Amino acid sequence: MSAEGGDPPHAAVLPPPAFLSAPAPAAVLAALPGARAVGGCVRDALAVRAVHDVDVAAPLPPDAVVPLLRRAGLKVFETGLAHGTVTAVLAGQPIEVTSLRRDVATDGRHAEVEWTTDWREDAARRDFTMNAMSLAADGRLWDYFGGREDLAAGRVRFVGDPDMRLREDYLRALRFFRFQARYGVGEPDPAALAAIRAAVPGLARLSAERIWMEIKRLLQAPDPSGAAALMAETGVLGAVLPEATELPALGRLAALEDSPDPLLRLAALLPPGMETGRLAARLRVSGAEASTLAALRGPVPSAGDDDAALRRALAEAGHAILHGRLLLAEARGAAGDLAALRRRLSGMERPEFPLQGRDVLALGVPPGPEVGRLLGAARSWWLDRGCVDDAEACRGRLRELAVARGI
Repeated sequence: MSAEGGDPPHAAVLPPPAFLSAPAPAAVLAALPGARAVGGCVRDALAVRAVHDVDVAAPLPPDAVVPLLRRAGLKVFETGLAHGTVTAVLAGQPIEVTSLRRDVATDGRHAEVEWTTDWREDAARRDFTMNAMSLAADGRLWDYFGGREDLAAGRVRFVGDPDMRLREDYLRALRFFRFQARYGVGEPDPAALAAIRAAVPGLARLSAERIWMEIKRLLQAPDPSGAAALMAETGVLGAVLPEATELPALGRLAALEDSPDPLLRLAALLPPGMETGRLAARLRVSGAEASTLAALRGPVPSAGDDDAALRRALAEAGHAILHGRLLLAEARGAAGDLAALRRRLSGMERPEFPLQGRDVLALGVPPGPEVGRLLGAARSWWLDRGCVDDAEACRGRLRELAVARGI
């Protein structure tokens, strides 16, 4: 039903959620005639979950939206003007504002759009029914496709024809499992699964960056193991992450963790001993993520290690990495009381090697590669002795090394 045609049959009036009264959403909705909050903020408010990002849609073309927002005193950044999206900012809160759209053409990842004033038409191009609802500032809810009922039932369901939604954007196949992990209850929607199985070849069109983004978001769910198993069963996991062969470890890890760590969970999915560099390059993860993933696969302390060995391990890897390695080992069923070992490590300070390059230079060693070699040799001595020698002792060893090398 169009914006001019009144409320749809599924319209309801709710007590306005708290997020609508924050300065930025309230100002945007007041500035744009007919505007409504849309998407995830509406979904999460109805699910009584924290609302993080607020999106607004308006039955106005972008060239009308921008001056209205500026006239209302908001800063406006034309972040996606070609796609009908701008970002309005007030009191430090950004609000994405998008003109109502209809798809003119799609290629499985990108769409050509034109503006419309038809709210139902805009809602029809969204992925899932629970994301297709819109909410006015006074609490009026528009729900054209039964999203409120699906959300309450824990049913992740595509808007309209699942095959068509996936042909429009194959990334929606991955998004389905992320939403299933966060909102799904019971058996998944059979029509959605059938369409996803048929769409697996289309996943080859997705960029590595978008695949990693969705995998990472899935792995941030409280327990993604059921959704990951469903991905494997439908052929999606094999298409986007064939290295993920250790599904049982993922569920055990989720039960052990204090909070979700997507890189640790990715490490749990990979077979023991696998080198991660090629995977990190293929998924185009950041350099910091690649380094962390590789470090998590390093040697695991043993419950029988003495304090000197544990200090060496802490000096080399740090608490977070060692904690992650022990969780991985426990999730894979390693022997020993690893929980007690984690507690033992948490009570130890990470030793810090007390020397720096300037200590080598102070001995008269000229700047160059020899500085690093001497410092590394002194550090190895410090590690071998259990990381207990202080700066004075380490400088003494450094002098011995320099003399032995004729410096």
